[in-house]
Amino acid sequence: MSAPTSTSGPGSDQGGSASPAIDRVVVLVMDSCGVGELPDADRYGDRGAHTLGHVAEYALAHDGQVALPTLQRLGLANITSLPGLAPAERPAGAFGKCAEVSAGKDTSTGHWEIAGLKIDKAFPLYPDGFPAEILDPFRARTGREVLGNRPASGTQIIDELGAEHMRTGALIVYTSGDSVFQIAAHEEVVPLPELYRACEIARDILDPYHVGRVIARPFVGPGPGQFQRTYNRHDYSMPPPAPTVLDSLADAGVPVVGVGKIHDIYAGRGVTETVKSEGNADGMDKTLGLLDRVERGLIFNNLVDFDALYGHRRNPGGYYHCLQEFDAQLAALVAALRPDRDLLVITADHGNDPTMPGTDHTREYVPLLAYGPAGAAGVALGTRASFADIGATVADVFDVTPPPQGTSFLPALGGPAPEA
Repeated sequence: MSAPTSTSGPGSDQGGSASPAIDRVVVLVMDSCGVGELPDADRYGDRGAHTLGHVAEYALAHDGQVALPTLQRLGLANITSLPGLAPAERPAGAFGKCAEVSAGKDTSTGHWEIAGLKIDKAFPLYPDGFPAEILDPFRARTGREVLGNRPASGTQIIDELGAEHMRTGALIVYTSGDSVFQIAAHEEVVPLPELYRACEIARDILDPYHVGRVIARPFVGPGPGQFQRTYNRHDYSMPPPAPTVLDSLADAGVPVVGVGKIHDIYAGRGVTETVKSEGNADGMDKTLGLLDRVERGLIFNNLVDFDALYGHRRNPGGYYHCLQEFDAQLAALVAALRPDRDLLVITADHGNDPTMPGTDHTREYVPLLAYGPAGAAGVALGTRASFADIGATVADVFDVTPPPQGTSFLPALGGPAPEA
């Protein structure tokens, strides 16, 4: 098992008090909210990337301030220097950052590592589009022609090719800096069941090539400039190559509730209940509602809007306001937690610095905030050697088989909060 590269502060892994008694864990993945380049970022063309740092810098320059009070109170600015956001003198949570040891910087790799895996071989990329050996059987089996077939921004390519798609019925196929085969179609031209079936066909064709995900990208609207993607997106992922902590939890009878695209990312493996969400705000509302009925288990939520709406579209201002909206909802979620029985973990799966060239993810550390037990307050968790430390901690909480990678930081969080 891996170990943190450094830990410091009271209650660190090496000398903390007894582990807290916790029976519910909420993991929020702030999709793409990286906190600075990894040492190997130059191999990915990402030298200088710092998603949250550059978003804060932009907000300070354009708004004159950076206001994220809930994240600041939990210890976000204690992890890394964020322009306009002072470190909390007494953070309410434990704080640190996690390095990615897997090869790649995509959604599946990041989430699989969070759940305890190390992916040694990156998924294949298609910077020149998909070859005929993939597209020919796709055309034959779907009965539709293909438009695009190149790396592109999803919103830009539907504006560019949407009218031709509506006229001809051909499917818009594109990829990105991720290992993805994306299929965009207007919901009034290609009904959702047919689009999903086309994705299933593509998934079957692409399995031997180990392409990470096939993504249905439905949209609506009368024409270019008015097209809008809908929340009927669906991801068809390769299954994780080995059991994750989600499998261990499910096998032990511990509920695993996936909110948003969690089910799709893990191909349903280890997810005992799925709650669909339509973006960050709805996902946070659904998570808050789950606290009323899920008494024990893991609530695992991917908050996609940071990445999909603002990171890929290189919109730092929108990214900042999305953070503000999340911060306000986070305050309500924190207030609803049971301080003696709940553990909240906030992290990310990769970076997507909206000030960098291009539209791809960026290779970065991800934040680690842990809130709940009284002993967690102010604990510096240091730089963790792997995202997998989160999965190992979840396994530790529920006393299930630990995942292949990761070191639990649960002992560093101390005991439960005293009764009020």
